[in-house]
Amino acid sequence: MLRAGAQLLGVLVVVATALPLALPRARAWWIRLLDFPRLQIAVLGVVACAGLLLTREGGAGASLALPALTAAAVAVQAAHVWRYTPLAPREVQRARSADPARRIALVIANVLQDNRNAERLLRAVRATDASVVLCLETDAWWCAQLDALRATHPYTLRHPLPNTYGMALHSRWPLEDAHVAFLVQDDVPSVHATLRLPSGVRVRLHGLHPRPPVPTESDSSVHRDAELVVVGKQVQDDEGPVIVCGDLNDVAWSRTTRLFQKLSGLLDPRKGRGFFGTFPARRPLLRVPLDHVFHSPDFRLVEMRLLPDVGSDHLPVYVALSHEPRAQRVQQAPENDAAAEQEARETVAEAASERTQERAGG
Repeated sequence: MLRAGAQLLGVLVVVATALPLALPRARAWWIRLLDFPRLQIAVLGVVACAGLLLTREGGAGASLALPALTAAAVAVQAAHVWRYTPLAPREVQRARSADPARRIALVIANVLQDNRNAERLLRAVRATDASVVLCLETDAWWCAQLDALRATHPYTLRHPLPNTYGMALHSRWPLEDAHVAFLVQDDVPSVHATLRLPSGVRVRLHGLHPRPPVPTESDSSVHRDAELVVVGKQVQDDEGPVIVCGDLNDVAWSRTTRLFQKLSGLLDPRKGRGFFGTFPARRPLLRVPLDHVFHSPDFRLVEMRLLPDVGSDHLPVYVALSHEPRAQRVQQAPENDAAAEQEARETVAEAASERTQERAGG
């Protein structure tokens, strides 16, 4: 019984690893979701290997085939996630400036639209020095509750929706060129604004919450992928400091996120520090990093941490950055290439075709 269980687990680990590897450009939800639990799959693979070796029967070479395949699957999974462990080099350096006028602190919170514990979120935000608060899944009720932030964060850009894709941006500092855009789908907004730090530096901020590849939302990842690509291309043209943040409904180590970093040239402060898994909030062993903050190389990291449970299925993320222009001399941005540009064009074209079909059918 124990050996049969280890064999079944080993086969599942090998299949779950092989599918995304064999079909890297596939967008079907059941393939793309296998990008998410790579750490968990790796752990299950280690368990399966141990079970197979401990219950190995006889000395036949064939009995090592499944343990070897399972070990290879573990290695593949580890190769994807190791950059998000303290074993890897940090992509973003620790801040060297103590000048508060050059700092921007963000809280990113998917509030869960049906969650009615607004006071827990407000307490969590007030316990930080956040200069910018981006809330996702905000309907009209949530926007009314977030009015309590206006005393400290009076500048807002909000677009409440009842479909779990509403957004609310609150800032201590004035917002310039602030607008809501529908980049890929007509019912999925994003927010874009320029903030002026007390030092006078202007920072371009893009807040996103694309539709996830799950059966209840979308059979394909194409809409999510295209939104990340579109913003990545926009950031190429942004002058000066840039931050992209939000619940991207994608993990940090996915092909799409790596493509986004190549296109945008933005850095990920989690690399070399930890996973910072935010979802699901109440199942720590299953958490994956869906909530992100990427930034241009002229920022260094002051602090990054998860905030307490606020009643949502996501944990909020707190990230404080220091604008230090000299950092871009030593912090290497991901390099773009012709292959990434071609993949980006194909992704946007595929999403545009689906959007045309949806409008024609709707």
